Amino acid sequence: MHIPFDNTYAALPDSFYTRLEPTSVKDPKLLAYNEDLAELLGIEAGDLTEAVQVFGGNKIPQSAEPIAQLYAGHQFGNYNPQLGDGRALLLGEVVGRDGIRRDIQLKGSGPTPYSRMGDGRAWLGPVLREYVVSEAMHALGIPTTRALAAVSTGEPIWREQGALPGAILTRVAQSHLRVGTFQVFAHRGETENLKTLTKYAIERHYPDAEGPMDLLRKVCAAQADLVTRWMAVGFIHGVMNTDNCAISGETIDYGPCAFMDAFNQNQVFSSIDQQGRYAFGAQPGIAVWNMAQLATSLIQQLEDRDAAAEEATEIVHAMPQMLEDGWLKRFAAKIGIADPSKDDTALIEELLALMQTDGADFANTFRALCKGSARDQFANREAYDAWDESWKNRVSQEANPEAVMQTANPAVIPRNHRIEQMIEAAVSGDMALFERLNTALANPFEDTGSDLTRPPTHQEIVPATFCGT
Repeated sequence: MHIPFDNTYAALPDSFYTRLEPTSVKDPKLLAYNEDLAELLGIEAGDLTEAVQVFGGNKIPQSAEPIAQLYAGHQFGNYNPQLGDGRALLLGEVVGRDGIRRDIQLKGSGPTPYSRMGDGRAWLGPVLREYVVSEAMHALGIPTTRALAAVSTGEPIWREQGALPGAILTRVAQSHLRVGTFQVFAHRGETENLKTLTKYAIERHYPDAEGPMDLLRKVCAAQADLVTRWMAVGFIHGVMNTDNCAISGETIDYGPCAFMDAFNQNQVFSSIDQQGRYAFGAQPGIAVWNMAQLATSLIQQLEDRDAAAEEATEIVHAMPQMLEDGWLKRFAAKIGIADPSKDDTALIEELLALMQTDGADFANTFRALCKGSARDQFANREAYDAWDESWKNRVSQEANPEAVMQTANPAVIPRNHRIEQMIEAAVSGDMALFERLNTALANPFEDTGSDLTRPPTHQEIVPATFCGT
C-alpha cells in the first residue's frame, strides 16, 4: 500500500503533539473503504490486505509520522486547559490530485497521553454514524471532514451499555487545527508557539491573510458560511465546543449530531446538552462566541493588545450580519428566490413558524414545495394557503424558481432513525443498510421515491443522540 505522505505539522515543535504509535488490535476487518476519496488522495491500496492492517492501526505505512495533537477548549462554556487527541492519531498529510493538502487520521486507535483515563477506543456505532453522515454532508456540498475507511477491531470495548464491538474510523480533513489549538498556547502564555501556530495556519489555509487579525477575519467568514449551510439542511452539530471548531471551516467531530425531522428552532438531540446551548437555532450565536474565543487567543501574540482587541472586536461584531446574510441567501433559495432582499425574511420566517406549529417535516416540506405539494405537509392548511398565496406572488418575479429550489432542497438526508437501524443491523453483522444509505446519500438531490425519505413513525423517533466516547 502506498500513501504519498508529505508531512508538515509533525515538523512543528514537539510541544504541539506527542509522537506515538496506535495500539494494535486483535482481528481487523475492513467494513468500508472510500475508493473515490482514496483516488483523490493518490493512495494506491493494492488488494487492501495491507490497508486493513494500516487502517486498523497494526501497521504504520512508510513515511507516516503518527502523532496525537495537543489542544484545549471550552466545553459547554467551561474552559478545559488541556484536551488533545484522546483517541486519535494523525498518521500524516497528503497533497491530493486536486492540489489540496489533507490530514489522514485514525480515530479510535487507542490511548494517548490526552485520553484522560479513557481507553482511546471507539465502538462500531459512532464510527459508522460519522462515516455515513460526513460523506452525506460532502454530497450536500457542505465543507466537512470525510471518511476514508472503517475497520472493525475484533475486540470488545466497554461502555455504559456493556460490551460493544470496537471499530476505527480513518478520517480525512484539510487539517485538524481547532480554535482550541490556539487556546492552549494562549492560555499557557507560550507566545512563540502561538506565533508559530498562527503562521502555520495562515500558510496552510489562508495564504493571503495578512497577520493574526486577518486570519481571524477569514475564519469568521468561513464559520459563518458553514453554520448557515448546516441550518439550510436542518443539521444540528450537537457539541459546538471550541475544540470541535475547525479553523479550515470544515464540519468536524460528528458526535451527537443529527438532522431534524419535524422542524423546531429549539431542537436538541445531544444527550449531554441539557440546557440547549447547541440547539438548532442557537448555532449562529455559538459560532460567534467561538470566534470571540479565537480572537482572545490570537491577540495574545501582538505587542499592542489594546489596538488588537479593538480590531478583533470589530471583526467578531461583524459576524452576526454575515450569518444573517448567509441565512437569508440559503433559505431564500429553498423557496425559489435566487437574489433575495431583506423584505424576503418575513416570508421565510412565516413559513418556518407554520412548520414549527404544525410539526411539519423540515426536509420533506421544502422538497414538496418544489413539486407544488407542500400543502400536504400541514395540518392547518388554511394557514398554509394564506402563506402560499404570498409566496406565489413573490416567486412570480423570479426567472426559474423551480430550478433554484431543486438544487437547494435535498430529497434524502441521513435521518436519525435510519442511522440507528443501520447501526443495529451492523452490530449483528448486516452491512446492507449501511451500503444502501451511502448509495442514496451520495446523490441527495435525486428523486428516487425511496422509503429513506420517510419521516420516523412515533415508535421510530430518536429522542437523543450520544457522543460515543
